[in-house]
Amino acid sequence: MRLARLQTPEGVVEGRYEDGTVVTDDGEYVVGRDGELTYPCSPSALYCVGRNYAATLDQMDYERPEEPDFFIKPPAALVGPEDPVYYPEWTDELTYAGELVAVIDERCRDVAPEDVPEVVRGYTVMNDVDALDQQGRTARKAFDTSAPLGPWIETDVDPTDLDIETTVGGELRQDANTELMLFDPYEVVSYLSRRFTFRPGDCVAFGSPANPGTVEPGETVEITYEGVGTLRNEVVEAE
Repeated sequence: MRLARLQTPEGVVEGRYEDGTVVTDDGEYVVGRDGELTYPCSPSALYCVGRNYAATLDQMDYERPEEPDFFIKPPAALVGPEDPVYYPEWTDELTYAGELVAVIDERCRDVAPEDVPEVVRGYTVMNDVDALDQQGRTARKAFDTSAPLGPWIETDVDPTDLDIETTVGGELRQDANTELMLFDPYEVVSYLSRRFTFRPGDCVAFGSPANPGTVEPGETVEITYEGVGTLRNEVVEAE
């Protein structure tokens, strides 16, 4: 099942996504006619794991971590599918990174790896947008529009064996599988749950496979996770 949120003139509605329609207890809303899809959950935080693919470590000349290495993006960084990603004027090196994301379903803490499926609502896709030349600065990964998320939450998928493809302007840039993660999704969620109390809607992103790279204004990034969906966003000059 796919769960989605639709931004309408009256506010956000949530329900099942079926063939371009969001079905709620109050009726059916057609995407495009009644509103547009927005990010599919409302997290208190986005917990993002870095350095989680060996090929990425080799590419970036990073050491392999002994435990998951993470950072946090604020909810203010979120935008939905098809929303623009703004290229900040204070960076000259904006990058994309296609990542799988778990959406937490209930308040929880200290979750064992084998129990993680019980507390996860489902999975969605994120573009971890990064001002790479701003190393060491807090805003590097936390600025407005740096966390495109969507297009929906897929509730019936095995996150440990999913193909991923990222294209920029139609050109294939990333081609991998989640089985190549150093720490699998269940290990990551369990690890973070021993440090934070998760709340419903919180997000855990599992890192990017090899070949995260630069993107320029006018280019469109499409990130597809097999069985989950495709997140699409165009990069534009900052207003």
